[in-house]
Amino acid sequence: MSKSKEKFGIVLPIILLSYFMILLDNSIIFTSTVKIAQELHLNSQTLAWVSSAYTLTFGGFQLFGGRIGDVFGRKRVFLIGLVLFSFGSLMVGLSTNAAMIISMRAFQGIGSAILAPTTLALLLDSYQGTMRMRAIAAYGATAGLGASFGLVLGGIITSVFSWRYGFFLNVPVGLLMFILTIFFVHDSKTEGSRHLDFVGTLLSVIGLSALVYSIDGTTHQILALIVAIIALILFVYAEKLIKNPIMPLKLFADRERSSAYIARFFFIGAAFAYFFVTPQALQRVYGFTPLMAGLAFLPATLPQFFSATQVSRISMKIGHDRLILISIILGLSGVLLSAVLGLSHGYWLAVGIPMIFFGVGQGLGLSPLTIAGVANTDADIAGAASGVVNTVHQFGQSVGMSVVVAMTSGFNNAATSYHYQLLIIAVIFILSFIASLGIQTKKHYHAFNVCLYA
Repeated sequence: MSKSKEKFGIVLPIILLSYFMILLDNSIIFTSTVKIAQELHLNSQTLAWVSSAYTLTFGGFQLFGGRIGDVFGRKRVFLIGLVLFSFGSLMVGLSTNAAMIISMRAFQGIGSAILAPTTLALLLDSYQGTMRMRAIAAYGATAGLGASFGLVLGGIITSVFSWRYGFFLNVPVGLLMFILTIFFVHDSKTEGSRHLDFVGTLLSVIGLSALVYSIDGTTHQILALIVAIIALILFVYAEKLIKNPIMPLKLFADRERSSAYIARFFFIGAAFAYFFVTPQALQRVYGFTPLMAGLAFLPATLPQFFSATQVSRISMKIGHDRLILISIILGLSGVLLSAVLGLSHGYWLAVGIPMIFFGVGQGLGLSPLTIAGVANTDADIAGAASGVVNTVHQFGQSVGMSVVVAMTSGFNNAATSYHYQLLIIAVIFILSFIASLGIQTKKHYHAFNVCLYA
């Protein structure tokens, strides 16, 4: 046991804390929007851009962020991402007007788009065999905890201090990660081409950014969708012809990986929609403050943390493909239980207890989905595979939240609206379950292609 701990060293904490920092920031903004609007005198349309600007660049540059690590070295790119994200966070916290906070949120999103896939690729570089499996399990658990814990921490920071502290917090953490990375993280040595696919990069940024805007934008969304479809079709065609593509199409040739991407898309879409609509329902129906709404997620956050620590042990017995199915069933059960009972039964019965099932499902699900998403990849495309995993994660969030909100916007009663929102989230979970049926691993976790790449 001591040998395992010694082998993990400080590299894994650096990777996980950096990834957690991105996810935390993405959730904290939900509890900060009201205070930001009041302090900077933003109207509803301008306020929407505070979130959309970040989502636009974070989603649009994901594939680029994953691939440049393959080309120029993961450590170097990781350091650049830390600098961009930390500086962007500082400037967001110092923002004095709408133009500044929106532009700096976009800048921060570029840093996140570089960091997110590079953290996973660095993890694949740093560990082998069973250690790699355990590290990926921890990485997947972090993906879930960052979102749920962000609501709790965001509520505390916004209520007790200021929304600005949520962004200032990233600066010393980012600086510490930068220093530790220089001394303790070894650079990757990929044998692929040193040339970046500029055509694919341009088309992917245009296509993905336009797609994000068609979901989260405020005007000309149909035009953005048309641009996105055309750009992405050209992107796929270009990737088929280009010798060193930014997104190698062979990533989708593996059934396990491609099924994991689809399952993750719906899984995170359902989860993120739940994280988005539940705090609002708690505040509108029960009169909770933002702080109380954040703390109300502890019945999900604590079981999620505990179950995430058990992923490796359970996967060794049943395999990560079956664990994914179980996690989705648990998440679905929690959502349906809450929908059937209704908010009229009070917080603990209608929300708190169902949250336990939801939290356990979240804790068990994201780690094996991450493992399946990077399964059977070679070293030269590890960054690209990581980029696809994080791109799917980001778009699942945006699509899930937008679909649920759009389909229930006509309801005036908060409790009724929440009931139907939960039913739609349940349908999204079912779609994830169907997609996950394609993740058929040949061996259980402990014997699962120990080398994800040679």
